Amino acid sequence: MFGGAVSIPNNSPHLRKSGSRPVVFDIGDLGNSSEEDFSHSLESDEMKGGAIPLNSVAITPSPLLLWRFKVLLFIIWGFCCCKIGWDSVMRMSVDLRDLFLYEAFLYYNPFLLVTMMVWLWGINLWVFAQANVGYAKMFDLDQSHLTHREIWKCATWMTIIVPTSMTAYLYLYSHGEVSLAASQPVLLYAAAAMTLIFPFDIFYLSSRFFLLRTVWRIVFPLQAISFADFFLADIFTSMSKVFSDLERSVCRMVHRQVATIAWFEADSVCGSHAVAIPIVLVLPYIFRFFQCLRQYRDTREKTALLNALKYSTAVPVIFLSALKYHVIPEKWTNIYRPLWLFSSVLNSLYSFYWDITRDWDLSCFTRIFKFTKPHILTHILYGRKWVYLWVVGSNLILRCTWTYKLSAHLRHNYITLFAITALEMLRRFQWVFFRVENEWNKTNSKANIQLVDNSEEEQILLNNNGHNV
Repeated sequence: MFGGAVSIPNNSPHLRKSGSRPVVFDIGDLGNSSEEDFSHSLESDEMKGGAIPLNSVAITPSPLLLWRFKVLLFIIWGFCCCKIGWDSVMRMSVDLRDLFLYEAFLYYNPFLLVTMMVWLWGINLWVFAQANVGYAKMFDLDQSHLTHREIWKCATWMTIIVPTSMTAYLYLYSHGEVSLAASQPVLLYAAAAMTLIFPFDIFYLSSRFFLLRTVWRIVFPLQAISFADFFLADIFTSMSKVFSDLERSVCRMVHRQVATIAWFEADSVCGSHAVAIPIVLVLPYIFRFFQCLRQYRDTREKTALLNALKYSTAVPVIFLSALKYHVIPEKWTNIYRPLWLFSSVLNSLYSFYWDITRDWDLSCFTRIFKFTKPHILTHILYGRKWVYLWVVGSNLILRCTWTYKLSAHLRHNYITLFAITALEMLRRFQWVFFRVENEWNKTNSKANIQLVDNSEEEQILLNNNGHNV
């Protein structure tokens, strides 16, 4: 009764599939079943070779338990990284500590900001999915495009890998392993590049190919500009500081200046006065400028020229700031600094005006937060005036502070720059909601107009043929 081998049929209702909720039943119900049916099912299972012992049934933990276990591991990992990193920094002398942290921050802050942007993009896609916004059609994505869950999965791995590499860099350098410490950011950059361009069908090949193809179309706007092209190019303008730091980091890796004092010289090829800094900062704006010219060529809309003028106002902000290190102090104070201030104000106000009047549609309350299912965010955000007041006010303030990032002569305070760049990411994150909704409304309006026109044409044809419908 208790020690013998018992078999249960494959189609038994008392066996649950792996990952499903456990089925609770009364033993008396099992005893009330027909003995004839039970023996018949045993015979059929033996003939098929499908007998399943009770002790071989897989017992899988619940998804909630697995999620809690992962969160616990993540918290333990974060505590270990913080503890090891703090102890490593405290081992250094006070004079060396600030210089070393500046260098370490330069190598890793671009990846930290990119990771933050990936998390925010996942939130954007989650809101679009909840609000039933057809973003895949607007971006011309195929059916295998990444969902918000897959985006968050990528962001999770980035959140783990980047701080782990940074912790290893701090630990190895503080314990005298300079060569091993110098290899950590190099390995991270090489792994990121290989993952992005890996040609085999693993790690979301189609999505990586779509990203690389869109970047190619941004750099070389030789074709008609799609919504995905200028949308990603606009995001790149918010990440110009990230690209500049990437260039500085790669420069030091190529010239073998990682974990050395050679880069302390400001006038060196990889120093803070290098000409490459303003060039890299201005490239996203140049790409967007030529996109607008291409759009004007295709559509002949004067709005495209006004948009191109907006991006051109960022050029004097960047290069006038860089002139501080290449002119005498009197000229900078009396001539170039007032010009830099004027161009900064002009660029900030022009960009703010364009966001409100062109990129967004604030004529009615946004419907992007009206989810198809009841949700607390819908109650908090949908139809609330404070949402518009917050978006308009924060956009104006962050547009003005963003010029701080574009100014090469203000790069010495790296903590302030990191904070301002992170705030710009948040500004772009909320910009995405209203920009995508505006495009979504335009797409639906065109579809409705076309549907009405087709109906009118059909009615005219039917009337001409003498048919009554």
